[in-house]
Amino acid sequence: MAIETLTFGCRLNTVESEALRAHAAADGRDRVVVNTCAVTAEAGRQARKAIRRIARERPGAEIVVTGCGAEVETEAYAAMPEVSRLVGNAEKLRPEGWSEAGTGPGRVMTARTAEPTRFEAMAGHTRAFVPVQNGCDHRCTFCVIPFGRGNSRSVPADDVVAQIARIVDHGGREVVLTGVDLTAYGRDLAGPWPGLSLGSLVRQILRAVPGLARLRLSSIDSVEADAALLDAIAEEERLMPHLHLSLQAGDDLILKRMKRRHLRADAIRFCEAMRRMRPDVVFGADLIAGFPTETEAQFARSLDLVAECGLTHLHVFPYSPRPGTPAARMPPVAPNAIRARAARLREAGADALRRHLDAQVGRRLTVLAERGGVGRSADFTAVRLAAPEAPGTFHSIDIVGHDGTRLIGA
Repeated sequence: MAIETLTFGCRLNTVESEALRAHAAADGRDRVVVNTCAVTAEAGRQARKAIRRIARERPGAEIVVTGCGAEVETEAYAAMPEVSRLVGNAEKLRPEGWSEAGTGPGRVMTARTAEPTRFEAMAGHTRAFVPVQNGCDHRCTFCVIPFGRGNSRSVPADDVVAQIARIVDHGGREVVLTGVDLTAYGRDLAGPWPGLSLGSLVRQILRAVPGLARLRLSSIDSVEADAALLDAIAEEERLMPHLHLSLQAGDDLILKRMKRRHLRADAIRFCEAMRRMRPDVVFGADLIAGFPTETEAQFARSLDLVAECGLTHLHVFPYSPRPGTPAARMPPVAPNAIRARAARLREAGADALRRHLDAQVGRRLTVLAERGGVGRSADFTAVRLAAPEAPGTFHSIDIVGHDGTRLIGA
């Protein structure tokens, strides 16, 4: 029986939903799995709304809740009459987690290993996301994710390489390495992987899987980037020139109150160094608007960071307090000011993207086709194709214009 999964939140959740289907379907029950997110209060609200809708539409189905929401907001989900059971993040990729003997949430903080995902392709996706790391050892003051994912732990390199080889053997052309704290990869591994880091993993993948056309990284913490990773970005043409940075703010005092591990100057210096090493690199970034105590002058330094780092693809998050986090106890910014600041950041991001698109007009780019008549260039810029092409195929495209968000190919 096919199992329906409804996924909220990050790419890690998306790929885990793909991998857990077989375990969730093993006993043949009519089941809907809701893989929840806890990064914002809104994510939880949307998940609970969806659960109530599913219960109305499929009254005979067993509704199982897993994901970070199941760990962080256990009581809220357990109290819902529509929910049949909870499966913890530490258990959802294991067959025993879906048996009657499954233990549910509450074990993730004691987990010591990262479960590898095993699949050949992701339905509906041109890019395959491969989790190589889970959990986080840091405690940013605004974040509950370490309590949903546990401490940092890495998938052994041999398992990662084998997973990517399977994907390529089944026609995959592009893989994205993902994790909760991706640049922490390898620190917990010992024995046959001495000195393993994200950079050395990248090198190992590209050597071991020559048929992989494109390798990407999901969000990274620039202050944790090791020398091997910097060298790989500079030297490996199959490692794509797009880096998404977890910056969060541009003011040093706010960064300290967030308990981040970098300062403003570190972010600017990293971007400048990357451009010298890989001139075609394009940066995205996560930025939070309206963190508690943020003044207008401090926000302006975040706004200025868009130009000073040369950011192109922004993910802007209006600050949302999470109960139990230190930031939730700090003096808040007025909600209307948070919304206004988020809008100004998004506007700055839209202007930066338009400038980037302007610079691509007249160029000929290699584009990997996706569904719906669009594709992605090496630096992750979206390209509207002149005619639909088979997903997963490469094409040399002349860029004749853009619509403000995507390039237009001839």
